Amino acid sequence: MAIIRWRPFHALEDLINDKFMYTHGFDLAVDMYEEGNNVIAKMNIPGVKAEDIEIKIERHHLHIYGERKEEKEVKDKEYYHKEIRSGRFERAVSLPCHVNEHEVTADLHNGVLIVTMPKSKKEEKEGRSIKVTQK
Repeated sequence: MAIIRWRPFHALEDLINDKFMYTHGFDLAVDMYEEGNNVIAKMNIPGVKAEDIEIKIERHHLHIYGERKEEKEVKDKEYYHKEIRSGRFERAVSLPCHVNEHEVTADLHNGVLIVTMPKSKKEEKEGRSIKVTQK
């Protein structure tokens, strides 16, 4: 039987996150898990290019900033629904442990961002920006 950590405010956090994410038209969900000696963060961001993403690790948080640029709208179209949002987005996620900021990598492949963060025994206090590579 799996042991599940009790999080008393989990439902409230989900409610706040859902309200923020869908109000602005972005699904900013992040999966974070451990794989070997790494912490992996995975985020679906279709339509966003690597050069439009900025990633930082600061104060024990992973920060993902980006921009989904709007395609040129054709004025002759009469939309029934226009729900695909464009513009800037930001997501911050608390890290479950210390990571080696100097060895963090970020890859974007087919609209999926994968940030690989090697675990570390000590905290690094300076913060660091990570370059995203397009695959």
